[in-house]
Amino acid sequence: MKIFYSPASPYVRKCMVVALELGVAGRIEKLAAAANPVNRDQTVVASNPLGKVPTFLTEGGEALYDSRVICEYLDSEADGRMFPREGRARWHALTQQALGDGLLDAALLARYETAMRPAELRWDAWMKGQMDKIASSLARIEQLAGGLGERVDIGTVTFGCALGYLDFRFPDLDWRAGHPQTAKWFEAFNQRASMQATLPHA
Repeated sequence: MKIFYSPASPYVRKCMVVALELGVAGRIEKLAAAANPVNRDQTVVASNPLGKVPTFLTEGGEALYDSRVICEYLDSEADGRMFPREGRARWHALTQQALGDGLLDAALLARYETAMRPAELRWDAWMKGQMDKIASSLARIEQLAGGLGERVDIGTVTFGCALGYLDFRFPDLDWRAGHPQTAKWFEAFNQRASMQATLPHA
């Protein structure tokens, strides 16, 4: 198995955290990738027309994308429990994954607006809209945080990677100040070996 990899991508991190939790990370070869929304990495495009990471290659050479598909594939291959199989637990975990992914989508768009778009072309209202999505997502996670406990599933992994990305790319946001339950939960969850082994870097 192979994964087109960027150490700064929170979606790649999500896949690798899942792989580590399932005990299959050692079977995955990391392929260097320079995915970019403007100057697309054609090596990645050859396997994924979207040209995005993570892109995953199964042992049979089939390309899978995006992180949601890759994580569920890994869970299926390892006969894991990162995705609850049925009932309310499944829908809660999948909805929490969607919330964490949505927070990440907004954070990445905000990051692109400031880091990649020329200053004279930046749109303040767009930036505010993305930051508002981050704020409302954090407010919802704060409502949920007290009940997350020691759960380790696709929902909590996605929350952990999303909060870690805010620390990495938005260090001045100080999201902890208004979200004490989330901060308490993340402090413990972030100490997991899978999270420490995948800390993002440029």
